[in-house]
Amino acid sequence: MPNFHTGLEKNPANYVPLTPIDFIERSAKVYPHKTAIVYRDYQHNDFRQTWGETFTRCQRMADALKKLGVEKDDTVAVLLPNTPAMVEVAFGVPMAGAVLCTLNTRLDINALVFCLQHSEAKVLITDSEFEPHIELIEESFPDLIIIHATDLAVPSREFGQMTYEAFIASGTDLNNWEKPSDEWDAIALNYTSGTTGIPKGVVYHHRGAALNAISNILDWDMAKHPVYLWTLPLFHCNGWSFPWTIAERAGANVCLRKIDAELILRLIADETVTHYSSAPIVHNMIANGSDELKKAIKHEVRCNVAGAPPPESLLQKMEEMGFNITHVYGLTEVYGPVTFCVEHPEWQDLPVSERAALKSRQGLNSHLLAGFDVFKQGTTEPVAADGQEMGELAIRGNMVMKGYLKNRKATAEAFEGGWFKTGDLGVKYPDGYIKIMDRLKDIIISGGENISSIEIENVLYKLPQIASCGVVAAPHEKWGEVPVAFIEIAPGATLDRDTVIEHCRQHLAGFQVPKHIIFAEIPKTSTGKVQKFELRQAARSLAHEEPKVTHHHASQAPATPATDTSAIDANPPA
Repeated sequence: MPNFHTGLEKNPANYVPLTPIDFIERSAKVYPHKTAIVYRDYQHNDFRQTWGETFTRCQRMADALKKLGVEKDDTVAVLLPNTPAMVEVAFGVPMAGAVLCTLNTRLDINALVFCLQHSEAKVLITDSEFEPHIELIEESFPDLIIIHATDLAVPSREFGQMTYEAFIASGTDLNNWEKPSDEWDAIALNYTSGTTGIPKGVVYHHRGAALNAISNILDWDMAKHPVYLWTLPLFHCNGWSFPWTIAERAGANVCLRKIDAELILRLIADETVTHYSSAPIVHNMIANGSDELKKAIKHEVRCNVAGAPPPESLLQKMEEMGFNITHVYGLTEVYGPVTFCVEHPEWQDLPVSERAALKSRQGLNSHLLAGFDVFKQGTTEPVAADGQEMGELAIRGNMVMKGYLKNRKATAEAFEGGWFKTGDLGVKYPDGYIKIMDRLKDIIISGGENISSIEIENVLYKLPQIASCGVVAAPHEKWGEVPVAFIEIAPGATLDRDTVIEHCRQHLAGFQVPKHIIFAEIPKTSTGKVQKFELRQAARSLAHEEPKVTHHHASQAPATPATDTSAIDANPPA
């Protein structure tokens, strides 16, 4: 038997660590004059920058950071909207050997202070928009170097040690940058939402970042030079790795400071946007936007939707516009989406309702993810592929995090059994496609029956009057728990409790029908996810409510979930 090891060791000639830094370096060499960044708001900014210019600025950033005393594995925090600087830091920070920590722009000051403290950030790059936080941050971290990114769209006073442009200009040595010595080196630190507890610091490595970026290309069959619109917050899982994806394809990053339906539609038409990713709320905004602006879009647009699946009504509207929606799934711990609901050609011949049901599934693992399965709870034994047996979704492969920063216990628990257990419950169909049924903590147990809140939400979304909804459990003396539906009505629409209940009775078993209907604005995270912990808090107050049945009509109820109990159904679960 030949020895395939001795004398065949890794060496600098045959082994180089994987890193997405390679992608920008190549695009700058091959396509130096191709547009890399567009920032256009039709009022204050009309900015374009090439890949050659972008790479040079990232080289300068690396040198500038080192001149500020940033060393390997130091944390550089950024608090920025989706502006050109946010694209540049995805490369400039790791090129300095540092770790990029993109902070959620919706966090309150207490959460920001926690993240800055926990990450031990040495530098903070932030935008004029966040000036109100600066005084307290400066008081809390007197040694923190603050760099102020200005913008014509947001006037503000001067703060910090220097402006972003002065910072970039201070980097003069274009060769003072580096690639990782080990692909296992950290490239980014991302904090979980912390909506139900203290945020966890999720550490990404260069290998995972590079592979996830390439997997995005393969999953989307993405050709060279795409035009990608940044509707997705760049702080969220490093924009699901798409800054690195777009660099590899030498595409254009179309930046977007705020989510505005009119601006989005204008940019899609004027810049010939080919791809974007977002939560369902953004797709709804686009689908319900100005007919005149929608007619100006003459090309196909491919869209990823994460979170709730696209309801039938939305899918139909988007398809009529020439938009192709794909459902994806992932978590912060796995660099964002790592599954893709691959559509088969024969699906196009199906009625829209059947096609929507197929596309509502989370699908299969991405090209470069090793494993994605559904296990019986507490085991690594797969559930039956019958679309019925429910188990916990589990993931393994190179696109799983290194672990949680400064939390060995949570890291060990997360990887127990050689898989990352997601905490999501799902089923597997005979074709291998997987569908999420609920979060473990969101399952409603009523009279001994397990009720999927997501299943109820999918039924509710079939009503076109519903812009957003969330289903949670309310305590009940007899049944233990009963489902409660919080509903946000689409602008200009009307809806009443009886219509909702009758619709649910047509599509759900009796015990699954919501026993409380509450019209209210739905609280959401910065990434468009429904904040169910707030809804659960509101639902707990219903345990001792006297049953009230009203014929409440609403166009857009202004009440908060905690106070609006104007429509309550007292019917028992069965």
